[in-house]
Amino acid sequence: MTSCADPPATPSGDSLWRHRDFRRYLTGQAASVTGSSITQMVLPVLAVLQLDATTAQVAWLAFLGQLPPALLALYAGALADRHSKRRQMIAGDLVSATLLATVPVSAALGTLTLTQLMLVAVVQGAASVFHDAAAISLLPSLVDRSLIQRSNSRVGALFAVAATAGSHLGAALTALLGPARALLGDVASYMVSAVCTARIQTAERARARSESRRLRGEIGEGLRYVRGDDRLWTLTLVNATTSFALGLLNTLWALYLLRSLAMSATAFGVVLGLGALGAAAGALTAPALARRYGPGPMILTALAITPLTQIPLLLASPGLAWQITIGAALFVQLACAGAAGTTQRSIRQIVTTAGMQARMQAVSTWLTSGARPVAALLAGALGTWIGVRPALTAGTLLLLTPLVVLARSPIRALRQMPDPPAAPLPSSPAARTSPPAVPTPARTDDMRHERALGGDAS
Repeated sequence: MTSCADPPATPSGDSLWRHRDFRRYLTGQAASVTGSSITQMVLPVLAVLQLDATTAQVAWLAFLGQLPPALLALYAGALADRHSKRRQMIAGDLVSATLLATVPVSAALGTLTLTQLMLVAVVQGAASVFHDAAAISLLPSLVDRSLIQRSNSRVGALFAVAATAGSHLGAALTALLGPARALLGDVASYMVSAVCTARIQTAERARARSESRRLRGEIGEGLRYVRGDDRLWTLTLVNATTSFALGLLNTLWALYLLRSLAMSATAFGVVLGLGALGAAAGALTAPALARRYGPGPMILTALAITPLTQIPLLLASPGLAWQITIGAALFVQLACAGAAGTTQRSIRQIVTTAGMQARMQAVSTWLTSGARPVAALLAGALGTWIGVRPALTAGTLLLLTPLVVLARSPIRALRQMPDPPAAPLPSSPAARTSPPAVPTPARTDDMRHERALGGDAS
């Protein structure tokens, strides 16, 4: 299991790895992603093999796990902007670890039921929503704004690898320990995440607020903030429409490959591994691509390529050649997703004021998470009525929607990263209590490239 122990502190430089708090953040979150992938792989296996769950019950288990983000994301974002983000992250980790630990205990005692498993899925999903709302919005306070894009690049690449590693680790632990005890791997990952988060030393920015303000009012403020900024609103709509289309496609994708194209489980795993490598490659190359072509044209190109990567899947027939082609197409698709995703997230974080970071992200999470269950239901209906391949064609056509949304926005021509919002006046409470950011790296050639993306912010 990953450890957050750090070597001795080194002077700040042009490498993010020299920033101890960023390393602690990244280590903790990577451990959490790895553990969550273990659980996502293990829970259905546990339900089917040990509890004899029906197809409908497995579907309900998946649905209940996806429900909390759609219901709680806005509240989680408002709380993260109101209180300590690190404490919210640690609380979410500890709740998740405690709940998951009850599963192997109940299995050992012979009292595990499907109802308990569903309850764990719901409560753990809720705890993850509160953790993630705080975690995503904490990053801009840990590094200088000129490093946000590179930070998101590292985060996106490592998370792609961690998710795949977690799935394989979950399979290995299931074979070695059984599905119930395999969840102890996720319990350990949450503890690593909590420890690493607790060791972050950068003070959080204070936000002046009225103690009498209702949480609902702050949620409304976050919604109006996102809706009132064309850049934030456009990128949020791009995220939501992309999530809807991919939700439809992903619901039927595995079924189509394994049944219609007769792909073996081993080949399926290799294809998924290629996709993870593509996501990591896209995230790592995003800053360089944005510098060369501009963030707007780069995101637009990635959105334009994505529907094209579905064509091999729609034309494929059983056979090794098509399996290789589909794997290559998935690599390109997730490379586009990684590059576009890290860049658009960086833009949103840069243009958002410190006191609105969590609520801004929560609006995006709320819309994208709410789209997935609806897309899954639509996928099931279309697959039943018109067949799986025509339903996949419909999902491919839906991938044109985010392309149209961005193409109609001025963001399509954005040639450099935008400037950050104006800093608060020195006399304001936020300015007096804000800690110094991580020192900006020395002005090397690489730094000049970063500054070319938008002055001191990138």
